[in-house]
Amino acid sequence: MPDMLVKLYTLPPLEPPLRALEAAGIEIRRGLAAEKHVVLDWVAQNFVPEWVSECEVAFARQPVACFIAVEQEQIIGFACHDATYRNFFGPTGVSELARGRGVGKALLLACLHAMAAQGYGYAIIGGVGPAEFYAKTVGAIEIANSEPGIYRGRLGR
Repeated sequence: MPDMLVKLYTLPPLEPPLRALEAAGIEIRRGLAAEKHVVLDWVAQNFVPEWVSECEVAFARQPVACFIAVEQEQIIGFACHDATYRNFFGPTGVSELARGRGVGKALLLACLHAMAAQGYGYAIIGGVGPAEFYAKTVGAIEIANSEPGIYRGRLGR
């Protein structure tokens, strides 16, 4: 899976997706340090172990670099940045029941806008799965010759 590059200075606005989700009872926000164990447990139950490690690093950043989607006091999605490498978006995941509702888009935009606010001009999405989603949502383009990327030689595969 290749990496993709996103121009952070041409991002779509964040507010419309946040307002739409808020109207549906879903909140997108940074995780709180006191919730770290809850978020890590949820990621562990729903996704791969590697993502737990990356999410833990995102919680160690100041400000916290992990955003969560919450509905009825339950986590339904997460997205991190600056986890495995600085200036990288990911990992991110949405529960199967919440997919198709705009949660992934809002989490992506929340992270990318936070990265732009920290002074990054571009962001890298590492080891992309849904390339079409990223291209359509934020204009991401594939980085040539980026496979196997930063994860080559990773232990625990």
